[in-house]
Amino acid sequence: MTGALLIRPDDVRSEDVIALLGAHLALMRSLSPPESVHALDLDGLRAGNITFWRADRDGELMGCGALKALDASSGEIKSMHTAAAHRGKGIAALLLEHVIGEARRRGYQRLLLETGSQPGFQPARSLYARYGFNECGPFADYTDDPNSYFMTLQL
Repeated sequence: MTGALLIRPDDVRSEDVIALLGAHLALMRSLSPPESVHALDLDGLRAGNITFWRADRDGELMGCGALKALDASSGEIKSMHTAAAHRGKGIAALLLEHVIGEARRRGYQRLLLETGSQPGFQPARSLYARYGFNECGPFADYTDDPNSYFMTLQL
């Protein structure tokens, strides 16, 4: 690693972002049954209530994340993903810090997220717990699902 990680907004139209999101969806589908995959598709990530960021180092896309506005006081973390070749380098932590910072700038009182309950999602659950997220019940349009694990952070 040479240069600093650059996290910047993205319109979810570049080939590298589309490929990374394809890998994200493939991973989610490999770990969860179809009815329990809640990852947004490309059009969903382009919606007006979503802010999407890409994380690059030296011109290479390393990860992404998004923040969905739920209402005036809360947001949901979506599509957090680190490229397989760059896992374990702190990319997800830096993206998460960025999203939390943006939620605070917006004046949100809480952040929420849904991730999987299966063993393959343990690294994500551990990362969120390190940043103060706690387990909660379903929110927004989610329903109780044994394959989902819901978390919240009071800001």
